[in-house]
Amino acid sequence: MAFGQPRIEYKTNAQMRSMHAAGLVLSRALDDAVAAASPGKTTKDLDAVFAAVLKDAGATSNFLGYHGFPATICTSVNEEVVHGIPGGRVLQDGDILSIDGGAILDGWHSDSARTVIVGTADPEDQRLSDVTEAAMWHGISALATGKFVGDIGNAVDDYVSSVPGKPLGILEDYVGHGIGSEMHMSPDVPNYRTNHRGAKIRPGLCLAIEPMLVRGSIETAVLEDDWTVVTTDGKRSCQWEHSVAVHEKGIWVLSAPDGGAAKLAPLGVVPVPIP
Repeated sequence: MAFGQPRIEYKTNAQMRSMHAAGLVLSRALDDAVAAASPGKTTKDLDAVFAAVLKDAGATSNFLGYHGFPATICTSVNEEVVHGIPGGRVLQDGDILSIDGGAILDGWHSDSARTVIVGTADPEDQRLSDVTEAAMWHGISALATGKFVGDIGNAVDDYVSSVPGKPLGILEDYVGHGIGSEMHMSPDVPNYRTNHRGAKIRPGLCLAIEPMLVRGSIETAVLEDDWTVVTTDGKRSCQWEHSVAVHEKGIWVLSAPDGGAAKLAPLGVVPVPIP
């Protein structure tokens, strides 16, 4: 602890390369889970697909057993924001589904989430997903150019506020986090503008950046399973997430095969492989 704040774990280049290896396994597992998301499949089916990729790669899930969580991924459908438990729910045409997963390889963690619209997309749901994903990349871009962790939330908030059309809400109850030898570590990474500038961005810092947006009120509640978070007004929600490393040469998106190059290029950021 320093001045009442939890200590931040700064990684070496070798440790960050190990986290990238975990991130590549996670990316493949999410690829397969997203591809399997179709009408008639259950959320438990997707969990099995994801788990099989981890097993084949010799990785383990950092979700399974975490404070008693019973699955390898979170599957949050429609009004479910985060932490949905895979089970017998059958996916329907038009569902908006957020899949959040993680992997551990050689003791190092990765964490990432994607949203997919099952079957035929409602244009407003597609807009919600597109804006959430773009907000994530704006936050990642701010990690590359900013001085403090608070700059990430500022960038996410500024982008979401600038999008034309009906306003979307940014969840404030749940935020991003540090990641490394554990899945959830300091510092917190708000997805909205605050008066707190946060920790200084410096080499060795690794963060999971994960904006969650909703089509209605940002008020949420936790269901009786003690995990699933839902919007209280029943409006639909969305989550996108990547784990990102800062090193002395730049940033690298640990859970993206190209380090984030394709999505960051339009924002003027060129990610650099970890030396």
